[in-house]
Amino acid sequence: MDLPRNFTVRESGHRVHNPFNEEDLATLGRALRLAPGSRILDLACGSGELLCTWARDHGTTGTGVDISTVFLAAARERAAELGVADRVGFVHGDASGHVAGAPVDVAACVGATWIGGGVAGTVELLERSVRPGGLLLVGEPYWRREPPDLTTVEACHATARDDYFALPELLERFGGLGWDVVEMVLADQRGWDRYVAAQWLNIRRWLDANPGDELAGELRAELTEGPARHVRYQREYLGWGVFALMRRRPPGHG
Repeated sequence: MDLPRNFTVRESGHRVHNPFNEEDLATLGRALRLAPGSRILDLACGSGELLCTWARDHGTTGTGVDISTVFLAAARERAAELGVADRVGFVHGDASGHVAGAPVDVAACVGATWIGGGVAGTVELLERSVRPGGLLLVGEPYWRREPPDLTTVEACHATARDDYFALPELLERFGGLGWDVVEMVLADQRGWDRYVAAQWLNIRRWLDANPGDELAGELRAELTEGPARHVRYQREYLGWGVFALMRRRPPGHG
């Protein structure tokens, strides 16, 4: 059980596996005003940067779950580097079926709502782990501009326009599921550039070191076509953000 190798090659130098940069992640951590000792469950945690840096900066604790052995090794190294290995732990497993053994203060899935089959299923999965009054963190793409055709949709890693919401639609969707949006931090085009362009360097260096590998042809084509596709489509049409949610109380309960 692991991620496809092309994915780990592509993001081998990344600490954050989405368009957030380290400043965005820090902004989100400050905005949530988490108390020291707050417990976090991070599903599809990647290389663990959220858990590790928030443990360092805010005194939180937590567990990350991911399918990638490569990324989890990087997460454990990062925890040791930052001196927080006693406060965060990492589990190799399928995040789509993971529920915390005891309720946590924050349940997060930052950029991998496929684990729940989409936004609604992921919110339902996260709710199973969070304490009453706790926070969910959901990272999700959205259309920053209406895609004009199927070519644009597919270049943004979707199969249909309705795979993503426009930003107002996404916020309304959270509300329709019974959750208040209480914070959000949105990536910008520079964040997309840092995320995607860093993949190109990872791929090129890997290709130089592994010219005869069975993945070389596929990754060579990606590097040839990817930069222009990124600036033509994804950079212009696709947004991305992390949204903090709290369960709405019944009428008369605040």
